Amino acid sequence: MTTRSAGADPDIANNARIDNMNDSMAQRGPALASLELPGWKTSVNWISAILISLLFLVAGLWKVTDPYGAAARLAQARVPEDLSLAAALLLGIAETVAAVLILVPRFRKWGAWLGSALLVAFMIYISANYSALHGTECNCFPWIKRAVGPGFFVGDAVMLVFAVLAGFWAGPTASKRSAVVVACAVTVFAMVSYGASAVRMRGVKAPSTITVDGKPFSTQQGRILIYFFDPECTHCLDLGKRMAKLDWGETKLVVVPTTQPQFAPDFLHDTGLRAGVSNDLALLKKTFPFGDPPMVVALENGHEKEPVTKYEDEEPAATLRKLGFVR
Repeated sequence: MTTRSAGADPDIANNARIDNMNDSMAQRGPALASLELPGWKTSVNWISAILISLLFLVAGLWKVTDPYGAAARLAQARVPEDLSLAAALLLGIAETVAAVLILVPRFRKWGAWLGSALLVAFMIYISANYSALHGTECNCFPWIKRAVGPGFFVGDAVMLVFAVLAGFWAGPTASKRSAVVVACAVTVFAMVSYGASAVRMRGVKAPSTITVDGKPFSTQQGRILIYFFDPECTHCLDLGKRMAKLDWGETKLVVVPTTQPQFAPDFLHDTGLRAGVSNDLALLKKTFPFGDPPMVVALENGHEKEPVTKYEDEEPAATLRKLGFVR
C-alpha cells in the first residue's frame, strides 16, 4: 500500500493557499477601509469638482471658440495687445484642460491643482495692476459681470476654495498618458477653432441693406465702419471718444447698440461721434458674430476688408489708417 504525505496532497495544498489569502485580506481590510472617505466628504468633493469644472469649462471654451473677443478682453485688462491673442488661446486651453481633468476622478487631483494655480496667478496679476484696473469691468469669465474691487478677490477666493476641496479629497491619480491625450486633444481643438475664426472673419459679405436712422441704407458701395457698442460699457465709451477724433474722410460710420438702444443718441453726444444709428443688431451679429462689445467691422463695397480686433492705445486707428478708412 502506498501513502501520500500531507505536503503532496493537492486538496490540502489548495486549502492552505485559501487560508493564506483569507489571512492576507483580513490584514489589509482595515487599511483599505481607512482610505475610504466619509459620505459627506465624498459629496463635498463631487459638488466642488462639478462647480469648478463647469466654471472653467465655460471660460475655457469661450476663449477657444472666440479667441479674438477674448483677446480684446485681455487687452482691456492691460495684457499687451501683441500678446493678447496668444494669451487668450493659452488660457483657454489651460482652463479647458483643467475642467476636463477635474471632472474625471482619476485625474481630479491634477486638474484641481492646475485650476488652483490659474486662479492664484490671476489674482496676483490683478493685484499687481489693481490701481489701473480698479473699478473697471472684468469679463474674463463670460456672462459674469464683475468690476475690479475688494469683492472681486472674494469671488476668486471662493472659486479657489472649491478647487482646493476638489483636489484635497480626490483619489490617487493614474494614467499620465491619458491626461496628456486630453491636453493634446484640447490643443488641437483650439487650433482648429482659431483657424476657423480667422477664415470666418475675412471677406464676409454684409447684408445688402440695413436700416439706419429709420431709413434703408446700402452697404454695397464705398467704405463703411460699423461700431457695435454697449451704452453702459466704459471701454465702449472710451473707444468712441478716441474714434471721434479721427479724420474719417469718405468713410461712413454706423453705430449699433447691443443693449439699451434708447441710449444710443446719448452715447453719440457723449463721445462726439458723427454716425447713423442702426438697430439691426440680430441681422448684423448673425453675419459678424462676436462676444461682448466693443466690436468694429470695416466694410468695403459690401465685404469685410480685414478683421479689426485691437482696441487699445493706438488701435484701432493704426489698423484703420492702414486699410484706408482713416486719413
